[in-house]
Amino acid sequence: MAKMRKKADLPVKNCAACGKPFSWRRKWARDWVDVRYCSHRCKATKA
Repeated sequence: MAKMRKKADLPVKNCAACGKPFSWRRKWARDWVDVRYCSHRCKATKA
């Protein structure tokens, strides 16, 4: 079983639309390299 990480140790990216930092989520594990937006709303605006 994998060891748990602290939230501070998770990778962080900045949203391409709003510029806010967002951290890694388990549901993005396979696609983390391709994730650019923090939410569906930001993806829809693509500023």
